[in-house]
Amino acid sequence: MSTMGYLGPAGTHSEAAAMWLNERSNEPAKLKAFPDIFSVIQAVEAKEIDSALVPVENSIEGAVNITFDTLAQCDGLHITREVIWAVHNQLMSASPSAKITAIYSHPQPLAQCRGYIKAHFPSAKLIPTASTAEAAKIVSSSAAGRGGAAAICTARAGKLNGLTTIAEDIQDLKGNCTRFYEIRLEPHELPQSTAGTALIIFQIDGTHAGTLYDVLGILAKHNVNMTRIESRPSRQGLGIYIFFLDLEIEKDRPRDDVEAAIAEVRQKSFWLKDLGRYPVISAMPN
Repeated sequence: MSTMGYLGPAGTHSEAAAMWLNERSNEPAKLKAFPDIFSVIQAVEAKEIDSALVPVENSIEGAVNITFDTLAQCDGLHITREVIWAVHNQLMSASPSAKITAIYSHPQPLAQCRGYIKAHFPSAKLIPTASTAEAAKIVSSSAAGRGGAAAICTARAGKLNGLTTIAEDIQDLKGNCTRFYEIRLEPHELPQSTAGTALIIFQIDGTHAGTLYDVLGILAKHNVNMTRIESRPSRQGLGIYIFFLDLEIEKDRPRDDVEAAIAEVRQKSFWLKDLGRYPVISAMPN
């Protein structure tokens, strides 16, 4: 049986998305929790596990930067699936009658629920944790529970830690969702009959005006639709960036244009990493 890593501990959105994938797989994987996103991606690169499911972007708060930064640093990794996961954030506590003075959660949910927190608990101290499940675990301790602590977490994380729901679906936008990448060392072969996405990471010479414009012009020339662009510091100095581009792959359309565009962007770049072509699977309610 193969092994899939995820951001743990048990009860995170990452675990929920991994379990959902497993339920729909002909060959379910053994799930293994990791303490952070960096370590789970590194475990794939080191061949300690077969795959990893990691968050990459939230519809409210935007990019999960550690995922992008780690993918840019690692070699030989490929994206084999993208999952769009509906996010439901619950406010839970060990002592429902206590006044809430502190709220624990991962930085992403804290940001996703910013409006709710401001409206209902403006004086509560916000304490970031490594994951939503870790927040639930902290709040379940007797000391934190007596001190008026609450966690923003999944219903499963709250149940595993004996917490009581104070409020359901407290995210500021009810259509809140997170994109996850399944990452492997082996590339995925996307059938011609399947729509999907290609991801490339590259660095260009930013000292000359119009360099990024030239890259976008290449995509336009080949009639390739860019569905997302993200920039991150290269760590080589201020003002030096690397770029992440999502390119649309259309169903039943020859891939020649996409391949030609990527090849031409590579010629314009100091370096380019091609992370593959993969399907996009939605777990959002209809």
